[in-house]
Amino acid sequence: MTDRVPAVLEVLGCSQDRGLKPLPGGTRPELQPSLPVRPSKRPFVKNVILARLSLPQLAAIGERLEPVVLKERMVLQEPRRPVEHVYFVESGLVSLRVVAAGSMLETAVIGYRGAVGTSFLWGGHLSTHQSVVIFPGSAHRIRVEDLRRVMKAHPEIRDHLFEYVQALTFQCVQTGLCGVRHHREQRLASWLCLASEAVDARVLPVTHDYLASVLGLRRAGVTETLIRFEEQGLIRKMRGVLQIDEHKPLEEKACCCYKLVSAAYASSSVRTLNEDQPS
Repeated sequence: MTDRVPAVLEVLGCSQDRGLKPLPGGTRPELQPSLPVRPSKRPFVKNVILARLSLPQLAAIGERLEPVVLKERMVLQEPRRPVEHVYFVESGLVSLRVVAAGSMLETAVIGYRGAVGTSFLWGGHLSTHQSVVIFPGSAHRIRVEDLRRVMKAHPEIRDHLFEYVQALTFQCVQTGLCGVRHHREQRLASWLCLASEAVDARVLPVTHDYLASVLGLRRAGVTETLIRFEEQGLIRKMRGVLQIDEHKPLEEKACCCYKLVSAAYASSSVRTLNEDQPS
């Protein structure tokens, strides 16, 4: 169903230079066996939720993680389908959408600060949203039943996930308000700023058509607004790519939703664990 990539991190080892290695003959990579529970160094991991875990917690969940390639337009979850995996995004961007009667509304974007498939935490077995990759990248995924077992042994992992889900839920709710209360320029600026933060980059592979579709705007109106942003020196448009040149002034164009959502994720991402603190 998904393509494998060499792991971005070695969750269980003592060095960040080793990872999951492909087996001879192109077969799928094999997860490394568990090492001592107190590795001497913290492995590199970009996903904020995983990065907040203590070393023993990271080792416990790492035994069940598998790397996947996130290809553009890959559907990770469909609405009203069982949630089988949770994806911890390392790079790229995933669009969280409500789909009904041939219409689509994007309620949130998920990048390296978050995870896809966390709705199971509320007790539901079916996905409420469609999750689609819009910027290619990579992730680590874990089966829901495996994650439940890990959280039972390490309740702090559940706590970190709940903190993230609160921020994600806030973004979904705020998006609904934004769509009916704020005008086109504010909404476009807000989306660009949030997407830039979610991927930690200022170059976004996004088209006018896509922005119009996810924001429910006319394409001509999107083009007009982006031309105005470019004339003001805030962005540069190239074929299929948009570059943010002046992030701070673009933030000032955004509605209040941007700062509220950004603050919610920042609050959920605060590192509270000392690396040497025992689990």
